[in-house]
Amino acid sequence: MDLELRHLKTIRAIADAGSLTRAATALGLAQPALSAQLKRIERALGGALFERGREGVRATALGDLVLDRARVVLPAVCELQEEAVRFAREGATGHRLGGTHGPLLGGLVDRLARTGEGSAPVTTYTSWSEREIAGGVVAGRLDFALVGVCGESSPPEAGRLAWTEVARDPVYVMLAAGHPLAPRTEIGLAELAAEAWTDVPGDGCFGDCFAAACVRAGFTPACVYETDTASCVHLVQVGRAVGLCRATFPATPGLVTRPLAGTPLIWRHLLGWHPEGRAASHAPAVLAHARAAHADALARSAACAPVAFAGP
Repeated sequence: MDLELRHLKTIRAIADAGSLTRAATALGLAQPALSAQLKRIERALGGALFERGREGVRATALGDLVLDRARVVLPAVCELQEEAVRFAREGATGHRLGGTHGPLLGGLVDRLARTGEGSAPVTTYTSWSEREIAGGVVAGRLDFALVGVCGESSPPEAGRLAWTEVARDPVYVMLAAGHPLAPRTEIGLAELAAEAWTDVPGDGCFGDCFAAACVRAGFTPACVYETDTASCVHLVQVGRAVGLCRATFPATPGLVTRPLAGTPLIWRHLLGWHPEGRAASHAPAVLAHARAAHADALARSAACAPVAFAGP
């Protein structure tokens, strides 16, 4: 076993606590688990680090040697990490955007690239995980997070990042162009009770909110395919499933998007940044571009909306 920083932290915690019981409590571990971990560390280092007695534990000569080194190494690594984060926030140039896949992120990049804000490089990182994107901003690897949350749910890292709403949209349903309900301008969720569904993955509460909306409509989805956007589109186009999408979903051959009657689901687009990061001063301008990109995407989607259905 190779010695890792977490092992040094464990050794220091045991020494500081003076007993395995107190150290286990401080580390959030069960005492047997901590004892087993300490034995593995001692085997890796070649000898006992602590002597155990009725009053707790006391470092051996080897333990004192390791603790002396740990007290130097751990603060140095912490300082290195802080300096790296500070450099990432203050020393880099351009805009580093993180977001989930969709037209809003592309529209924001386009607007930044053709305005004064785009004089510096614009790079993007995409992920289905809103938490991962927010974590990138907290760590200083990204300047802005462009994500979405369901309804009034809190965004990830709400206590560490500044979040502002870009826009909120009703969630739409995607149907094959030949679906019997495709000519309608609005569709009740209950009318889709017999359908299979498809949606993209995520680590927010949208899946739970969708399931709850279906229960309120009187049914439970029989099948939900969770896959990437291209596969979702294909499943809808061939009639295998109907899908959920944002109101900004672009016009796509072979399928149509329609609002759900009564707006059972809401999607909030959010822009987040670190309030002490180097990009904080650019937040108002980036937010304005994000809102304009959303308005552009919504206008393009609305241009493809159907005329009122004149059926019975």
